[in-house]
Amino acid sequence: MRFTYHCALRWSDLDAYGHVNNARFLTLYEEARVAMMFVGAREAGVTSFEEGIVVSRHEVDYLRPVDYGDPVRIELWITDLRPSRFTVCYELFDGDLLASRARSVLVPYDLVRQRPRRLSESEQSFLKPWLST
Repeated sequence: MRFTYHCALRWSDLDAYGHVNNARFLTLYEEARVAMMFVGAREAGVTSFEEGIVVSRHEVDYLRPVDYGDPVRIELWITDLRPSRFTVCYELFDGDLLASRARSVLVPYDLVRQRPRRLSESEQSFLKPWLST
């Protein structure tokens, strides 16, 4: 199962060549991830993600340029779910064309103690339906 998010492009997302800037792809992926883990999780009764999650790694493959226009569609899912980290995979579509793939390794983090923590049972339960190998 995949979480789907439609993200509007902003004029400020463009580079000098009129395409979405490569660094802005990470912002678009972040918006989709926040929609899933903060908004979607909150709707499911899980608010602990909001207390701290940090990115430990990003990988992005740029497959084709994206021009300013209609919103892009981002699909995301979980591929590696461990007690102390998990991996989110993404695909960004411009219309029906796959424009980019990415992965982020995320670590639950205790912002008060300033150290990594383990996923709670409720966080793991929320992520499991999105788990795909």
